[in-house]
Parts: sequence; structure tokens; C-alpha cells
Amino acid sequence: QVQLVESGGGLVQPGGSLRLSCAASGFSLSSYSMSWVRQAPGKGREWVSGINYIGVRDYADSVKGRFTISRDIAKNTLYLQMNSLKPEDTALYYCARGRATYSMRGQGTQVTVSS
Repeated sequence: QVQLVESGGGLVQPGGSLRLSCAASGFSLSSYSMSWVRQAPGKGREWVSGINYIGVRDYADSVKGRFTISRDIAKNTLYLQMNSLKPEDTALYYCARGRATYSMRGQGTQVTVSS
């Protein structure tokens, strides 16, 4: 079964950290570009970070220097380490297969940054 399952979200205070995970099944992360995307209430979808099939990473300006994308090919899992979190990072985060367009996505994990 081809699917993406995210985990690791939660409630964190401003300045805190979280690590999101995205477990892939039915295909290999090493064969696809992958992205983290977020959507805040009442706002449009925002691409956050991506890693291509050879491991080149890029980030949205809003998270550059604070978030790090990585992957473990052996575990077929994508990660997003989020540091120095801000209230404006509050959103539903999901992983997606692809970079500019997405062929599939997970159900998402909620991240709430609040004191």
C-alpha cells in the first residue's frame, strides 16, 4: 500500500522545538523528491521545505535557518526538525511526494506554537 503517515506534532511554546516524521510505504524515498507543506487556518497551502531524490535540500525563506529537512533511506522516513518555533508556524503540516506538484500526501500532523 502506497502511503505517507506523519507524526510528531503537538503543542510547544515559542522558541521550542519539534521533530516531525513521515513514514513512507509502497515506494522508496530515494526515488522521489519530497516536500513538507503546511496550511494554517484560513490561509492557503505553503511549501516549507523539500529534498530531491539525490538529497539536495531547500527551504522557504520563512523557515530558513530554523528548520532542517532530512531523510533516512533505510527507514524510508522523512523528517523535519523545527527549532526556534514561532506562533506563526502554527499549522497542519503534511509531507507530500513531489516538489512543485504533489502526487500524494499524508493526512498531516498539527503543530501549535503558543504560550
